[in-house]
Amino acid sequence: MKQEFKDLAKYRLERARDTLLDAQKYFKDATLNSTVNRIYYAMFYAVNGLLISKGLSSSKHSGVRALFNKEFVNKGTVEKNWGKFYSEMFNNRQEGDYTDYVEFKREDVGKWLNKAEKFVKRIEEITLGIL
Repeated sequence: MKQEFKDLAKYRLERARDTLLDAQKYFKDATLNSTVNRIYYAMFYAVNGLLISKGLSSSKHSGVRALFNKEFVNKGTVEKNWGKFYSEMFNNRQEGDYTDYVEFKREDVGKWLNKAEKFVKRIEEITLGIL
């Protein structure tokens, strides 16, 4: 693998960690919709890093999700529960960003944030193992 792809994958992982920090701050000081957005994007950046480590990419969120499931979840590299959680957060972010009158429960968002931290860590471990 070319060094530029390794560097880009690592950058995406770093961006995932930074975005998780944003989500933690948002959970304390901002709206729950904004927190859900940051949770999803932290996961999205991590998954992008993983895809890049195998020379894969997509310009659409749905394409990233499809590649993640096809190439990593369905093949057993990533546990199915993480694939399901990624899809759940994709849907939550879509709802929060594009649907009117959505109100997330603080308790749910807190659980998602904790789970997203574990998700990003797991995806990072897999990605760094590939690089």
